[in-house]
Amino acid sequence: MLERIQAVAAQVGEIVVGKQPQIRLALACLLARGHLLIEDLPGVGKTTLAHALSISLGLRFKRVQFTNDLLPADIVGVSVFDRERTAFVFHPGPVFSQVLLADEINRASPKTQSALLEAMEEGQVSIDGVARPLPEPFFVIATQNPQDQIGTFPLPESQLDRFLMCIELGYPDAKAERALLEGVDRRELLERLPARMESAQLVQAQRRVRELRCAPPVLDYVQNLVTHSRRSPSLAEGLSPRAGLALLHASRAWAMLDGRNHVLPDDVQAVLVAVAGHRLRPAKGSSGSHRARAELVAELLKAVAVP
Repeated sequence: MLERIQAVAAQVGEIVVGKQPQIRLALACLLARGHLLIEDLPGVGKTTLAHALSISLGLRFKRVQFTNDLLPADIVGVSVFDRERTAFVFHPGPVFSQVLLADEINRASPKTQSALLEAMEEGQVSIDGVARPLPEPFFVIATQNPQDQIGTFPLPESQLDRFLMCIELGYPDAKAERALLEGVDRRELLERLPARMESAQLVQAQRRVRELRCAPPVLDYVQNLVTHSRRSPSLAEGLSPRAGLALLHASRAWAMLDGRNHVLPDDVQAVLVAVAGHRLRPAKGSSGSHRARAELVAELLKAVAVP
């Protein structure tokens, strides 16, 4: 199983060059049954990474371009009256896929953004009083432009908390950018990508992640990080119980990618910025940038002793 996951990482790395740490975080997020938010400037490969992950994992995906006039029904679907049947017939929206690529999610209105809350948390959507289950596995991979750009709506805390991880790609280094300039167009490469896993194999890998052993001292470490975030005077608010569980699940997934059946404190530290950064806000000032959030997490790591 680990060989297949590594093959997925290697294949995605051929498309999104020079971003192996971010690719590994994205894989850990999906193995932990989480949803992924990719935040960065336009044109750095956010959508390409989402496409490459979906294809390489053998998942059916649909892409929705979020705009300010997008309606909730454009995502979840709508019931239309059928004259022949003399009844309303439900037409499912793109959310009924294994991967929903919510491109530029923060360009949609808060009302439309909230249409994903139930889907991300419960794996279902309620329409016309009927709860309709979504396929398994189900992931939302969302991309987001910086909040200071024109035409964006900041994601509310309730929406951000549904994303297990938030990562950024950044500009490529000189070697990676040269490979992009000299190579084949990425859209052409995506069309030729084979699936390296099947959805059933991914579900099996997710179950194995939940079975990885986490010793009491490591659980103490996770709990101490969460508790300190709630007591720190430099933070406006601490990490929620959901965030603590997300940190534990992501740490297990990171350990699995290392080929281990147990979690180490190093695993917790490796995923902490991606898991906790978008959930923390300073008591004073703004935490909009990825660098500012990383600094908050760095202070948290310094304050809590490693077992």
